[in-house]
Amino acid sequence: MSGGAVAALLARRDTCRMLTVFGACAVSFMMLMYALERRHDAFILLFAFGCALSSAYGFLAGTWPFGVVEMIWVLVAVNRYRTGRAGRRSFLGASDARGSHRAPAA
Repeated sequence: MSGGAVAALLARRDTCRMLTVFGACAVSFMMLMYALERRHDAFILLFAFGCALSSAYGFLAGTWPFGVVEMIWVLVAVNRYRTGRAGRRSFLGASDARGSHRAPAA
């Protein structure tokens, strides 16, 4: 094997390793944000961002079906964020959309 071929092999191995690390970080971030969604609405948007990162990983790794599914989850999460916030505002009133509304004492 020539020196150029060895260098190309090593570069490919390093690229694959970095892609794997990126994918593991993206999916881990996505799952962590999913677990935290009930704590604050911002985690729903961060989950969507994690899905976008995972989608990018899927396309870069050559697993386009995974990339497409993750992109669909981006749309689902953004829609959940938009409709969830609007639903809480209309139910609780615009001045108390954070969920601190107390029911009247009986």
